[in-house]
Amino acid sequence: MTPRALLALETSCDETAAAVVVDGSRVVSSVVSSQVALHEPFGGVVPEIAGRAHIELIGPVIEKALSEAGFNARGLATGERPRTGSGAQASTENGGSERIDAVTVTLGPGLAGSLLVGVSTAKALALAWQVPFVGVNHLEAHLFAPILESPEMEYPVVVLLVSGGHTMLLLMREPGVYRLLGQTLDDAAGEAFDKVSRFIGLGYPGGPAVQGAAVSGDPGSISFPRSMIESGFDFSFSGLKTSVVNYVRRSPDARVEDVAASFQEAVVEVLVTKAVRAAEAESATGICLAGGVAANGPLRERIGAACVQLGIRAHLPSVDMCTDNAAMVGAAGWWSLCNRGPTPLLAGADPNLALEFAG
Repeated sequence: MTPRALLALETSCDETAAAVVVDGSRVVSSVVSSQVALHEPFGGVVPEIAGRAHIELIGPVIEKALSEAGFNARGLATGERPRTGSGAQASTENGGSERIDAVTVTLGPGLAGSLLVGVSTAKALALAWQVPFVGVNHLEAHLFAPILESPEMEYPVVVLLVSGGHTMLLLMREPGVYRLLGQTLDDAAGEAFDKVSRFIGLGYPGGPAVQGAAVSGDPGSISFPRSMIESGFDFSFSGLKTSVVNYVRRSPDARVEDVAASFQEAVVEVLVTKAVRAAEAESATGICLAGGVAANGPLRERIGAACVQLGIRAHLPSVDMCTDNAAMVGAAGWWSLCNRGPTPLLAGADPNLALEFAG
């Protein structure tokens, strides 16, 4: 029997999220509780604080996601008309599902303590409700975010996955079949945003802070390096980060807005150049953005413009779907359950879980 409604959980880092997804494509509730305020004083995510916060938040977040989707604490439909959920994709219909048919959760990669909270909770609910348990790779979940919002997507597509922990170019031949084209050799793009933002006094999280400051800056005022822009599909942002630090130390009176704009321009130019080159080399039908940095406005604009020039589709997930959320986990979990079957309950959280690639 094909599953209908899945409860999905996401606790890989500092967002506690739960969602109910029907038929793998209809998000009937999506609840995300952010921990930004907890970690902001430290300039980054503190693993122990994140894990403890997940323990406190996971119950209320699940309860809210179930309630908004029209289900009770036993995973059964209440018979009441569901309230509109808090997520951008929330629907007022649960598709006629009578119960939650499976529970899916991020197994990894991520912070060990954070992952354990979500995985333990998902297993407990799957056992209590006597439904399948489905573990999902966090990176694959991000790949399902654009699919969730563009179900008509034609393949193959190039995916630029950019987040705080990962920066990679993938060729997605179809859901579940990926080939690695290139990845960062050092810092991820999001990590570089966070480190530069902290150094120039803009705070955490770095992506939104740098983008906000860059609006008032001149992106051409400082010539920061575009590492490896002419070679292959791999990335390197460590040198760019160091260049920003050295420039600010030499020029303490430089406008923060100009530094932010010039740094952002360098990152975006490298990302877009390599994504476009990959799309041309692989004869892709489109370019997808995924991951937290995919919410960056200039990056989205430049990818969109580049795709128009190439005559291919730009698949840009909504900003809510770029950052960590459980709806994308639900979409990936539904597909995985239908095509790979349930995950053994013995499977544990894996902070270093790797994405499987085809040859």
